[in-house]
Amino acid sequence: MTKEYYKILGVEKTATKEEIKKAYKNLAKKYHPDLNKEAGAAEKFKEINEAAAVLADDEKRKQYDEYGTIAEQFGQGFQGYDSSESMSGSNFDFDSIFESFFGGGSPFGTRRRKGPRRGADLRYDMEITLEEAATGATKHILIPRMESCSKCHSSGAESESDIVNCSDCNGSGVKRQTQRTPFGIFSTTSTCGKCRGQGKYIKKECQICDGTGVVKKTRKLEIKIPAGAEEETNLRVAGEGEAGERGAPAGDLYVVIHLKEHGTFERHGDDIYVKVPIPFTIVALGGEIEVPTLDGKAKLKIPAGTQNNTIFRMKGKGIPYLHGSGVGNENVEVVIEVPEKLTKRQKELLQEFEKENKGKKGFFNWVF
Repeated sequence: MTKEYYKILGVEKTATKEEIKKAYKNLAKKYHPDLNKEAGAAEKFKEINEAAAVLADDEKRKQYDEYGTIAEQFGQGFQGYDSSESMSGSNFDFDSIFESFFGGGSPFGTRRRKGPRRGADLRYDMEITLEEAATGATKHILIPRMESCSKCHSSGAESESDIVNCSDCNGSGVKRQTQRTPFGIFSTTSTCGKCRGQGKYIKKECQICDGTGVVKKTRKLEIKIPAGAEEETNLRVAGEGEAGERGAPAGDLYVVIHLKEHGTFERHGDDIYVKVPIPFTIVALGGEIEVPTLDGKAKLKIPAGTQNNTIFRMKGKGIPYLHGSGVGNENVEVVIEVPEKLTKRQKELLQEFEKENKGKKGFFNWVF
């Protein structure tokens, strides 16, 4: 019975090889037994591969288009095929079949010779004060980490002569095997188990690092905090993470900034806020008060008639911009203080004031 290979792949008879390749790639991803556990997926995948094996081969496709012949007539590749052997997960090698059909890599990735792994990144959480965020600071921290072994210089070997080419893979890092599939004999590759894909192995390991090339140490580092740093600011210190395997690059250190709660100020973006209590006499008559800032004290003029909870802005007294030039502001909210106890004379004066102000809004109502 003639199989409809174009229909199986969902392409027209005039489809180019690139269109066939694309169709096969999409269907193979969908029905690959390792990815699709539904009933019938394995058989569908086998059917897709059979169609691709024919249509990707110029000579076989020509014969199929001309005679509509079935797969067995294309040659020895489809004869004696044992589906249970080929489709069992560990034996079936999708990569090699894809390369045999079309050349190049598989949609599921190609095997590459493995090299030493890069060192792991590290994270350090650091608390700073609001003043340090405003001015910038230099901090010293202790970081426990894996560092390159000074004895073997990260090689992991007791001596250079102890590093030899792997005899199992002849230094290639991969082992090649051939296997029988429904489409012929294909060569497959796998990572060499003896050298773990590195092409070399160590006869005698370094006694200090036990062949890992790294040892545990604690390193003191200087960290510069930029002015304007805010909550969750992330500082990357390149190469200060853990050492890589056998000379591979080190990871990075990430310092994450956290701001301590301040007893006086609240920060909102690059601005700071502070509440300052002032006597009701100053808000009535006007005057000058002293307010705290991040770099000391400053004078602030209060106009007569200022209302409770009025906010005054002091330009440039906030936090420097972390990205770009400029400085935020300090916002001073005045909170009018009313004395809890009054002297006899103070009461008399206030009563006189209230009489003169008769018919107008009361002073205390005005204050509050």
